[in-house]
Amino acid sequence: MDMKRFTLKGLAAAALIAAPQVALAQDTAAPGFDEIGPYIMTTLLFCMAGFLVFFMAAGFAMLEGGLVRSKNVTMQMTKNIALYSIAAIMYWLVGFNTMYPGDFNGFFAIGGQTVLDPVGVAAADAALDYASVGSDFFFQLVFVAATASIVSGALAERIKLWPFLIFVVLLTGIMYPISGSWQWGGGWLAEAGFSDFAGSTVVHSVGGWAALAGAIVLGPRLGKYGKDGKVNPIPGSNLALATLGTFILWLGWFGFNGGSQLAMGTVGDVSDVSRIFANTNMAAAAGAVTALILTQVMYKKPDLTMVLNGALAGLVSITAEPLAPTLFGALWIGAVGGIIVVLTVPMLDKFKIDDVVGAIPVHLFAGIWGTIAVVFYNGDANIVTQLTGIIAYGVFTFVASLVVWFILKAVMGIRVGEEEEISGLDMTELGMEAYPEFSKG
Repeated sequence: MDMKRFTLKGLAAAALIAAPQVALAQDTAAPGFDEIGPYIMTTLLFCMAGFLVFFMAAGFAMLEGGLVRSKNVTMQMTKNIALYSIAAIMYWLVGFNTMYPGDFNGFFAIGGQTVLDPVGVAAADAALDYASVGSDFFFQLVFVAATASIVSGALAERIKLWPFLIFVVLLTGIMYPISGSWQWGGGWLAEAGFSDFAGSTVVHSVGGWAALAGAIVLGPRLGKYGKDGKVNPIPGSNLALATLGTFILWLGWFGFNGGSQLAMGTVGDVSDVSRIFANTNMAAAAGAVTALILTQVMYKKPDLTMVLNGALAGLVSITAEPLAPTLFGALWIGAVGGIIVVLTVPMLDKFKIDDVVGAIPVHLFAGIWGTIAVVFYNGDANIVTQLTGIIAYGVFTFVASLVVWFILKAVMGIRVGEEEEISGLDMTELGMEAYPEFSKG
């Protein structure tokens, strides 16, 4: 290293050399910080928020791994890392430009591959009114992976690996991007005034509808429901792991909702991001406490799994409008989400719809509630348009998913055999166990 650079003499010489260059730069029309600052800060927001939402993939994996039986944990880990990886490839291949096609008819436009900004892109060639393509692509990608994770948990312990992954290909590459374009891509619902800030419906309800269709076609786990209609609880293998997964999801949600501000170039934007963080946290806390109290009242003992899902339901509920409410508004919106979970989990059992982790109550039912709750704090939203969006997403996703599940069932079968299910998918489908030391008794 040339130490002369750090001497006063060296600094003076450098200043003399640089002076003509500075003067020349000032004479050019290069963008100033007022122009490039918002681009830099918004790109940074997308990267940081994207990292947090990516970590939600670990949260889903841990939550599912804790709520399934030990004989199926390896399968859930395999599904979660595979579905994220498939989502990343499919969203690059076709999904991103299908969801954000630019000018289109508002309903449908299949896009091509995503192309990043050139290496070392000059300010004059960058989209200074927004953010870098790479950061935007990555931030949107981690959302679609979350949608697929919702389906994974609901259908656990009895679905074959490869049919599930084929469904993920279609969900992340085609179905989710098409319906997402209706709102976030500037499609017909956006034009109609539908409001879904970070995806209570666009992301969470879509995953819930796909999971519901799959659960109906797949059927319940063996022994879940008795012939007399009795519901037989099937405890998970590791509630500590499920709790860890919930905390990871809670953390990731700050990126999920905060990044959806989609801008960090002004004082107002940064302040709004912090407001979103506070409201997101409040809704989760209220959902958890509400589920804690309600299970104590209804069952005489608190139920940890309900408390965990109560927190997640609070998060889903506030996702459609995390900016406008006051902290009290976030509290009661999240609390209603906690109530929804506690009441709808047993409701699904009455219909013999087996949802292993409670994904349908959390993501579908609380997602619908959160989308309706927008009208209480967003003056630009109205109940008719909100219900129109809810119905549109529900009909499209449920019907499309139902068709795909039925085709997969007819062509290759989607459910493991009875013997395989009893033995566990880890050994029968994968040939390896998550806890081999304990399997021999």
